[in-house]
Amino acid sequence: MKLITAIIKPFKLDDVREALSDIGVAGVTATEVKGFGRQKGHTELYRGAEYVVDFLPKIKLEIAVAEGILDAAINAIAKAANTGKIGDGKIFVTNLEQVIRIRTGETGEDAI
Repeated sequence: MKLITAIIKPFKLDDVREALSDIGVAGVTATEVKGFGRQKGHTELYRGAEYVVDFLPKIKLEIAVAEGILDAAINAIAKAANTGKIGDGKIFVTNLEQVIRIRTGETGEDAI
């Protein structure tokens, strides 16, 4: 099992959720986060004062998947989140030691 963590632009959330749903991914956790990378932020004008916005709003997705659909899930996220512009985000894949469904007690891939 693998845990996919993807950082994407907020307006791409519905596209990514739909793409994952189309390949059979049943669960996604989305969190509103702020961050910066090469995009570096930008300056804004507020009440006549200019200030720098370093941390830009992003969405962090966490998706637990079986190894059999890992590549399909990564491709779906990458394709749906891509705008071709800087700041599209990143995808991280980590090993998932164990998953337990609290309601039923199922473990492993059955719990995903």
